[in-house]
Amino acid sequence: MSKIDHSLFSANQHALEKEYEVCPQCGSELVIRNSKSGPFLGCASYPKCDFIRSLVQHDTQQIKVLEDSPCPECANPLVVKNGRYGMFIGCTGYPECHYIAHDEPKENEDVLPACPKCTKGQLVARSNKFGKIFYSCNSYPSCKYTLNHKPIEHTCPQCQWPVMTQKKMANSDVLQCPQKNCSHKLTVSD
Repeated sequence: MSKIDHSLFSANQHALEKEYEVCPQCGSELVIRNSKSGPFLGCASYPKCDFIRSLVQHDTQQIKVLEDSPCPECANPLVVKNGRYGMFIGCTGYPECHYIAHDEPKENEDVLPACPKCTKGQLVARSNKFGKIFYSCNSYPSCKYTLNHKPIEHTCPQCQWPVMTQKKMANSDVLQCPQKNCSHKLTVSD
């Protein structure tokens, strides 16, 4: 027979009997629930109580204050931060100032057209949490215009929308109107 230390099993049982976390809104137990975005903590009394909390805390950590670089919007110093999607440069005056430094487009990169919805912002390339590129207005959150394909400054001949999207097809490139009620397509010739 093998030697089994039964005290290990009793110690493990005590760990399982750990006290659960309570909902700050109603006092019920918090349980792990799943959604298409992943697991989260939710109140066991749902739908009476709608409290939810992320399992993972995404705290933004300041790494280094850039004393010689003032914020162009409020003149506070800029800081290198490590956030939910990686490192970035932002203003030390957050949450009053929401400035975040973005990379300037390189000379060989195409400049994207102006936002056709608000006409104040510029369309910029961004990536979602899975790394997929999409295009949106840089005036977000006041303008929430987004496109899944690369925007080209070309007026749609059918509806006169100032931007069309470029799509790669099997035989050629196609320009398509992003308006759902139009979706006019043009074949691009080289």
